Amino acid sequence: MDTRLLHTFTALARTGSFTAAAAELHLAQSTVTVHIRTLERELGTRLFDRLPAGTLLTEYGRVMLERAEDVLDAVARLKADGEGEVRGPVAVGAPESLCSTRVPGVIAALRTSHPEMDVRLYAAGTAECVEGLRSGRLDLALLLEEDADFGDVTTEPITREPLALVCAPGHPLAARTHAVTWTELAAENFFLLEQGCSYSDELERRLLAVPGSRPRPTRFGSVDAARSCVAAGLGLTLLPLTTVEEHVRQGRLVQVPGPRFADVPVRLARHRRRWTGPGAQAFTQELVRQSTG
Repeated sequence: MDTRLLHTFTALARTGSFTAAAAELHLAQSTVTVHIRTLERELGTRLFDRLPAGTLLTEYGRVMLERAEDVLDAVARLKADGEGEVRGPVAVGAPESLCSTRVPGVIAALRTSHPEMDVRLYAAGTAECVEGLRSGRLDLALLLEEDADFGDVTTEPITREPLALVCAPGHPLAARTHAVTWTELAAENFFLLEQGCSYSDELERRLLAVPGSRPRPTRFGSVDAARSCVAAGLGLTLLPLTTVEEHVRQGRLVQVPGPRFADVPVRLARHRRRWTGPGAQAFTQELVRQSTG
C-alpha cells in the first residue's frame, strides 16, 4: 500500500475537510479526493461520511486511523534509522509566554547543532496543545500546568516558571512597601490571559473567594495585550516573570508586593502511543539542557 495514501487519510481525519487537508499536505484538493477514493477502493469499505459541514470518520475509519498511525510511525522509525542524522520538521505547541521566552533559545541552538532540522512553533493554550498531540498535528507541547492528567497524553516537569504581579508605575499600588491583601486586590481591575490559563484561572478563583468581592477581570489571548493595558495604568496582571522582567527593568512596570504565587511547572507533553522521533528527542534534550544548566 502506498504510504502517501495513509498520510492523506490521516490528514483528512485530523482536519475534517478536503480543503484543509489539501492545504496541509500542499496538494490539489482533487489529489486528496483521488487518494481517499483509491484507499477506500483498496480496503473495500468507506472510511468517511461526506457531510455538508465536512467529513466524519466511519466506524471502520476510526479503527483504520489507529492502524494507519502505527504504520506511519513504523515507516518514520525506519527512515530515521537509515538517515543517521536529525533532519526534517518537528511541530511544537506552547503558550505564548514560552514561545517568546524559553523556546527561541532552544531553536537557535538546534539550528547550529542540527541545521537540517526544522522546528515549527505554534502558540497555543493547554487544550489546543493536547488536542494537537492527539490529532498528530503536534509532536511535542509545552504546558504551564500544576496538574496534568490527560490519559493518552503524558507529561513530565522540566522546570518551573516564577510569576509576577505587576502594575504601572503610576498605579496607587506601585508605591506599596508592604504586601497587598486579597481584599485590596479584589477591588482592582485585572487583565489576564484567556480561560484555560491555569494561573490566571486560579487568581480569578481566589479573587472571587473574597467575601463581597466583585473582581473585574478582562481576558486576553495575548501576553502583549494584557501587558500593554497594565502599562497604560488600567489595572494589574499576573504573568510569568520572564515576560515582564524587561519592562520592570525599563521602569514601564512595577512588581506589586502581594500574596505568594507558586511557581508554575513547565511540562513537556507528548502522545503516549506515538514514537518520539530524533528531531523531537533533540528538541527535548536541548530544552532540558537550557532549563537545568
